[in-house]
Amino acid sequence: MWTPQGATAISANGQQPSSIDRQILALAVPALGALVAEPLFILVDSAVVGHLGTGALAGLALASSVLLTVVGLCVFLAYATTASVARRLGAGDRVGALQVGVDGLWLAAGLGTVLAVALWAAAPWVVTVMGADDEIARQAVTYLRWSAPGLVGMLLVLAATGALRGLQDTRTPLGVAVAGAVVNTVLNVTFVWVLGFGIAGSGGGTALTQLGMAAVLVVVVVRGARAAGSSLRPAAGGIGASARHGLPLLARTATLRGAILLTTWVAAGLGAVTLAGHQVVSSVWGLAAFALDALAIAAQALVGHALGAGDVPRTRGILRRTLQWGTGAGVVLGIVLGGAAALYAPLFTTDDEVRHAIVVGMLVAGACMPIAGWVFVLDGVLIGAGDGRFLAWAGLATLVVYVPFALAVRAYAPPGAQGLLWLTAAFSGVFMLARAVTTGYRARGTAWMVTGT
Repeated sequence: MWTPQGATAISANGQQPSSIDRQILALAVPALGALVAEPLFILVDSAVVGHLGTGALAGLALASSVLLTVVGLCVFLAYATTASVARRLGAGDRVGALQVGVDGLWLAAGLGTVLAVALWAAAPWVVTVMGADDEIARQAVTYLRWSAPGLVGMLLVLAATGALRGLQDTRTPLGVAVAGAVVNTVLNVTFVWVLGFGIAGSGGGTALTQLGMAAVLVVVVVRGARAAGSSLRPAAGGIGASARHGLPLLARTATLRGAILLTTWVAAGLGAVTLAGHQVVSSVWGLAAFALDALAIAAQALVGHALGAGDVPRTRGILRRTLQWGTGAGVVLGIVLGGAAALYAPLFTTDDEVRHAIVVGMLVAGACMPIAGWVFVLDGVLIGAGDGRFLAWAGLATLVVYVPFALAVRAYAPPGAQGLLWLTAAFSGVFMLARAVTTGYRARGTAWMVTGT
């Protein structure tokens, strides 16, 4: 592993590694809990709707994939806000930091409203494009339309959470996420089973929960803004600035989604065993990603704060320590998830071929997990530094590198476990390694370390 330039001096102000470690954990552990909120919502919805029949569950699967894609593409609302707020806070401008948070809320509210209306209107067309039959399509459209108002809530949650992370508060979003998970469960059971609203009750219950979570977090940010003396109106050009900062991160996220969709398409072309195994491997990989993303969030907040304060040595120190944490976490997760694959594979299927494919795929994914830990942290560091434009171009470059490898797997790999082995190696190895090279090269230099506000 290379040592970043200047990393030998952990901090110019005397901070020791143990102090940085405590800051990383204080931010990362609560962030991990909050990250699990949306997947928990989908899990609860699946458990409740599953009792309505196969058609309803299949409709939920289709609709939830659409919703998760939309929300995933809008994650820039959290990332861009975290970086900007942390930078201003580090520069001692708490008023400006909270003003950025308020501007982010206005952008989220406007974008969420537009997307909610568009989703409600386009739901039948979207479902048709995805090829669902009549019963599944009907259930999916119903869920999408009843859950559409929740998009406003989810985007406000993203923006408010980003502001609070920038203020180095990850506990409040965690508390709201836990409360939201409980309320969502109660509302779903009540609306679907007790009142008999069907899948509409599930979508509506989740939307109400998301709007409630947004209301709580918005109140927290607004109170902080009032106490600091920030305006609750959007600053002149503030929403536009938030959008400009977010667009490169939107492009970056789009390239990641493109790689994931391409991987699923390749798996589908290699047969049912490969596709079924890929579903499990990608789900377990996603679970590991939450732990690694929590470290990335800590890196965002700490790096943004350090650069805002103009403390370059501390920035290098944070880079070094978070990379050690990320790579170490990747090693541990890789050993556990890869080594235990034979134990948990039977939980997902009784098919011996699929079980074997899962074990083979997870052994490869586990071996590549340290690379993922490195990549996630570097992503967080560069996002915290506001280096979104580079990440957008790097994302496009890595996707271009990955596409021929993925297409080669589709064309030449055999079906079954061997196909999943090569596909997992292409995504977890080639794609993630390309991201590691591009972001690592960037972090080694100084162009991303722009200090001040």
